[in-house]
Amino acid sequence: MERKDPAGDDRSLLDEVQRLGRENRRLQRAVEELAILNEIATAINSSLALEKILDLMTQRCVHHLRAEQGAVLLLEEHKEERPFQTLCRVGDTSHKRLPFRLDDQLAGWMLTHRAPLLINDLGSDPRFATGVGDLFAVRSLLCVPMICKGRMTGLLAVFNKKSGTGFSEDDQRLLAIIASESAQVIENARLAEKEKTLLRVQEELSLAREIQGNLLPKDTPRPPGYDIAGKSVPAKEVGGDYYDFLVLDGPRLGFCLGDVSGKGLPAALLMANLQAAIRGQALSGTSPTSCLEKVNTLLYRSTSPEKFATLFFACLDTVAHLIHYCNAGHNYPLLLRAGGGTIRLSAGGLALGCLESFPFEESRTELAPGDRLIVFSDGVSEAVNAADEEFGEERIAEIAASDPGATATELIEMILQAVGRHAAGRAQMDDMTLVVIRRE
Repeated sequence: MERKDPAGDDRSLLDEVQRLGRENRRLQRAVEELAILNEIATAINSSLALEKILDLMTQRCVHHLRAEQGAVLLLEEHKEERPFQTLCRVGDTSHKRLPFRLDDQLAGWMLTHRAPLLINDLGSDPRFATGVGDLFAVRSLLCVPMICKGRMTGLLAVFNKKSGTGFSEDDQRLLAIIASESAQVIENARLAEKEKTLLRVQEELSLAREIQGNLLPKDTPRPPGYDIAGKSVPAKEVGGDYYDFLVLDGPRLGFCLGDVSGKGLPAALLMANLQAAIRGQALSGTSPTSCLEKVNTLLYRSTSPEKFATLFFACLDTVAHLIHYCNAGHNYPLLLRAGGGTIRLSAGGLALGCLESFPFEESRTELAPGDRLIVFSDGVSEAVNAADEEFGEERIAEIAASDPGATATELIEMILQAVGRHAAGRAQMDDMTLVVIRRE
């Protein structure tokens, strides 16, 4: 009869108990990990702010992995020195230590390899000669990259495992899962913030366009015997072109067309500044040259060196039918005579704001019945087609000559439509502004 070995039975029982203990700990750890991931997923889907979500993630990592500190670091690729900036940091309250951080060697390794880094004895790791620098208090660390859509966006790191066993492969696996969630949360927050910024900019530009539109003349002067019109088409939401009509003393009518350097909102602000200065000087009764000399000095003193403006300013005597004008670096307006021929109004000087003081020249010319004056910005004459061919001033004169009976408004529309046909769908690169004065 076979006899049983009591010692063998005890060993088998002990092995089974140990196996069940290990399995129980594994299951317990799995339950804890699932609870952490579920809590993080709930936080992500909540209305919590990004900072609170990342703080919760880091707290759970520090607590579950039994680390002294944890941090989320954002990668700022445009920074060559210290490209990783701490976005969130959590420390175990039982350890009063200064904040740990990655030194240049560790950060460089993560940038190069884009892979998890697990070190349980940093001082003896031959890859990193840290000495007694910033990481003297770091014994062990676990760092995983945050990858979103194939792009590395940051790091999730924990420092100093409190147990003697060090960080494990299971720790690395859990941290990698959380890092993946962190990367997506940060990317979503970044996109949401970018969208909010874009909407805010669009709202501001829309308001700026409304304000700028209100600065343009609401009513066109209609002195006896004259047909006058003006129009401005900005290339962006707001532009740097403007035109204006000013009712001066007696039978005089002031008008101008300006083009400030740059585009968009900065150009619009400079345009508003220029318009206010012109109105202030013109309404005080000064001549065109005196007006531009004073405006030039004001603009020079109140703007940076690269800012300037071209401007054509004139006064029309609607009784004597004389135009007194001064051209500050602007495209030469075209005066088409009823009897044929074209005159370019060039007298004046440099663009405004180039020099603090400059003597401008004034000239005058007569408007005979049927004569038409066309003032335009370079957005009209320099509009290009697919072959980079400019529309040119000659085409403006040809269009005007093709229909001598066209009204001022009709002539402006004819020119703008011709520019559109010339561009043939190519995007408008500059503001287009026109003023037409026709003596009937």
